[in-house]
Amino acid sequence: MARTPSLLRRTLAAGLTVLATAAAALVATAGPAAAATTPGIDVSRYQGTINWTSVRNSGVQFAFIKATEGTSYKDPNFNANYVNAYNAGVIRGAYHFARPNISAGSTQANYLASNGGAWSADSRTLPAALDIEANPYSGGYCYGLSTTGMRNWVQDFLNTYRSRTGRYAVIYTTTSWWNQCTGSWTGPWANHPLWLARWASTPGALPAGASVWSFWQYTSTGAVSGISGNVDRNYWNGDRSRLIALANNT
Repeated sequence: MARTPSLLRRTLAAGLTVLATAAAALVATAGPAAAATTPGIDVSRYQGTINWTSVRNSGVQFAFIKATEGTSYKDPNFNANYVNAYNAGVIRGAYHFARPNISAGSTQANYLASNGGAWSADSRTLPAALDIEANPYSGGYCYGLSTTGMRNWVQDFLNTYRSRTGRYAVIYTTTSWWNQCTGSWTGPWANHPLWLARWASTPGALPAGASVWSFWQYTSTGAVSGISGNVDRNYWNGDRSRLIALANNT
């Protein structure tokens, strides 16, 4: 989702499980065919100024909004988007574009949590998402890490984010990248909602160990009232009440 001039974006196929925390958590029990789908978007500075009231009136119910990248970049439109989406009644969440070859996972999770990616139980704030995908910069498809190194980096990020916020982060990825770069690691899917990325008419194959998707980014060329130009479109694998339950950790 981090758009750069050099980025050849994801070859997309992914999947998602939402399971409970030990104390209180959302469990996605329905498969894609059985569950309602709730429409959403994800945005960054590349969408320019957004009329969030028009977005909400068009039927969009949630949005992931780019907050941070690496350890030094904060999206210049994040603050306005995050507040205005909330005020328009859009359930919003922040996302962080991972740069695993420049600093530790814990460092980047702390940067996200300190720059808009924290969480509050207000019925409109989702746990933040870790956007982990093919490297658009130099350093190799898997950021120069071994599969063990990548697993350790992701786990470090997830552990730190949970320590800072009390929530399990959403993970955005593709099936192909995840299986190659983590060695088909199944560990996170017991607790972390997976946001699949696959621009197609069906979700397709899921990452190793994932049994159901919760969010699905199905196109990068969507059109929404209130946004000029293309925007990524998504579905939540359930109705609005279940999305609010995820937001509130109930």
